[in-house]
Amino acid sequence: MKTSFIVTFIGDDRPGLVQELSSAIERCGGNWHESRLSQLGGKFAGLVLVSLPEDADEALQQALKSLDSSGISVRVTPASAIPVCGEGRRVTLAVLGPDRPGIVREISRALAAEQVNVIEMESGVSSAPMSGEPLFRADILAEIPQSASMDALEDALEAIAEEMTLEIDLGGV
Repeated sequence: MKTSFIVTFIGDDRPGLVQELSSAIERCGGNWHESRLSQLGGKFAGLVLVSLPEDADEALQQALKSLDSSGISVRVTPASAIPVCGEGRRVTLAVLGPDRPGIVREISRALAAEQVNVIEMESGVSSAPMSGEPLFRADILAEIPQSASMDALEDALEAIAEEMTLEIDLGGV
């Protein structure tokens, strides 16, 4: 029987970091299934879903703990055996506008008010093409319950867009 774990890691960005992590997982009989990896602020961070034989979890913990000496901080968390599938409908949000504090807080507050679950979010700041001003962008995949009001969500997002000078496009998947 197999067990699944989420491996969370962060370390100074450098060549070979993923190789070290994947080798440690493989030495324990683990299999790398899914991952989200990214460079952020000079660091390299990620989440990895792995499965391994039921009796190998302690070996995985030890193998990954040994990566501390090479500057990789790792945490291992048991994953749910049963995938969580919602009964709602999937929506996407594309956010674009001048960067400022509070954008993520305001949008996430509006989503939470309608019980919308964020499934994936990717965001970043870049220079605007003409002015060079910092430009915030985010792409969000979320699940809205069947019982939630799409009109109320749209109204809340429109108010945020107007107040913060953002473009927020809400679409279905």
